[in-house]
Amino acid sequence: MTVSSRIAVVGAGAFGTALASVAAASGGDVTLIGRNAEAVAAMRATRRNDKVLPGIDLPEALAFSADAEVVRGAGIVLFAMPSQAQREAARSLAPLLAPGAAVVICAKGMEKGTGRLLTDVLEEELPGREIAVLSGPGFAADIAKGLPTAMVIAARTAAIGATLAQALSGPTFRLYPSTDRIGVQLGGALKNVLAIACGIIEGAELGDSARAALISRGLAELSRFVEAHGGEGITVTGLSGLGDLVLTGTSHQSRNLRFGIALGRHGNAAGWSGDLVEGAFAASVASGVAAGKGIDMPITDAVARIIDGTLDVKTAIGQLMTRPITQE
Repeated sequence: MTVSSRIAVVGAGAFGTALASVAAASGGDVTLIGRNAEAVAAMRATRRNDKVLPGIDLPEALAFSADAEVVRGAGIVLFAMPSQAQREAARSLAPLLAPGAAVVICAKGMEKGTGRLLTDVLEEELPGREIAVLSGPGFAADIAKGLPTAMVIAARTAAIGATLAQALSGPTFRLYPSTDRIGVQLGGALKNVLAIACGIIEGAELGDSARAALISRGLAELSRFVEAHGGEGITVTGLSGLGDLVLTGTSHQSRNLRFGIALGRHGNAAGWSGDLVEGAFAASVASGVAAGKGIDMPITDAVARIIDGTLDVKTAIGQLMTRPITQE
C-alpha cells in the first residue's frame, strides 16, 4: 500500500478528536474535520474540544477544518462518526477520496436494518479503497490525555495493517495489527451488548460473581457468532473482545454500562435519560442475525428483549439461570 502521509479524521466527537490528537502529537500531518464551522473555529482558537473532552489541550500541530474537501489527497482517512452514519459518510466523501486511500472505521457496530459489517458497507460504497477497522479498549479521554492505551487495527493484509499501525501509533498509544477484520468488528460491536448486560447485573445488585459468569459466557456466545460469520473465534480473547469488554463492562465511564445499570434498576429503558447507546442498536441487530443463522445467543437475545420492552429483567435472569446444564 503506497499512500500519502497526510491523515484526515472525519468526525470531531470525543473519539475522533482523541485519535487525531495522538496522531498529531506523534508527528503526523493530521487534520480533524468537523461539521460545525463555529465549533471548528473555537477548537482552532482554544486548542481544545471542551464539549466532549473538557480540560484537555490539543497538540499545536493538529489542524482543524469544517471543509470536507480536506480529505482530498489524504492517504489515511479515519471515519470517526457513529456506526449508523458510516454509509452516508462514505457515499458523501467517495468523490473526494484518493483512489489509493486507506479508510479506517473507528466505530463499533453493525448496520441497522441489514445486519452487515461496516467493512462490507464501506467496500460497497468505496470500491478500490483499502478498508480497515480500529477497535479495542480505549476511552477517548484516556487516549487524549496520553494515558497508556493499546488497541487493534485490522486490515485486509498483514502489510497494510502494519503500515496503518505505524502511522497511527504514538508513545502512549499502541496499535496491534490483525487480519481478522470480521472478529475484530464483531468483538467491538457485541462487547457493547455484553457491557449493557454487565450494567443490568450491577443495577439489579446481583453481585460481582454474576458479572464474572456473564463475561465468560458472553465471550463464548460472541465466539460462536464470530465463527459463524467466517472470523476467528480466538480473536474475541484479545484486545478487541475480552480487553474491550473488561473496560466497558466494569468502568462507569462506559455509556453502555451506565445504560445497563439504568435497565437493571428500573426494569426497562424508561429509567435512561441519555441518548440511545450503540450497544442497544447492536443487540437488536445481532439478535435478529443470530436467529436467522441459528446461532445460540441467550445473553444477547435477553438484552435485546429487555431494551424493546418484551422481557423484564427479573424474568430474563430467571430464564438464563434455568437453561439446561451442558458441558462448558
